[in-house]
Amino acid sequence: MMDEKKALNNILDRRFSCRSFTNKPVSRKIIEDILSTAQKIPSWCNAQPWTVTICSGKILNNLSNKLLEAADKGKTNSDIPFPVKYEGIYRERRKECGLQLYNSIGIEKGDHHKAKLQMHENFKFFGAPHTAIITSEKLLGEYGMIDCGAYITAFTLAAAAQNINTIPQAAIASFSSTVRNTLKISENKTIICAISFGYENPYHPINRFRTSRTNISETTLWLDDKD
Repeated sequence: MMDEKKALNNILDRRFSCRSFTNKPVSRKIIEDILSTAQKIPSWCNAQPWTVTICSGKILNNLSNKLLEAADKGKTNSDIPFPVKYEGIYRERRKECGLQLYNSIGIEKGDHHKAKLQMHENFKFFGAPHTAIITSEKLLGEYGMIDCGAYITAFTLAAAAQNINTIPQAAIASFSSTVRNTLKISENKTIICAISFGYENPYHPINRFRTSRTNISETTLWLDDKD
């Protein structure tokens, strides 16, 4: 049991949001292994609402070009409403992550041009050779999207167990119509996010920082009728 606990923690520690990949492709066998492992995650009523569209090669390049065009026009059209506002501790955590990212590559506060260029790396999939577009059935609503969240976590951990790096990308969902039209995805599907994956570029400084995790005392409420 302790060995299993240690193994799980090692995988969790190994996983991070990779923002620079090599162009080395991941074998079909490894991708199928990752998908098979992620498929074991629990879902509401065992609905398994996720559909995974794996994009590589020319398809991925074409999607990237279309997304960059849409981003330059600046008109977002997400299937899912984005957070209304980050306040308090949530704003602090978001800010910390952003500062770590910008500091790692020397983007100074107020340099909007470089910040925009870095944002556009999302639409280049950070150079990853593959991306997985995650969608859910619209009829399943929020519960389907919750299940997809669990699936995304399972995918990233299954990939980490195979020494494959990943980054879930909500930014892709900002242009849902572009993704849908380019990949011929049904209108019955909600576009959740992309998970770009491949092998880490170990020489890029953007891959060297790690976000912090708060203590469980800040996120856990204990209710015990013995007290």
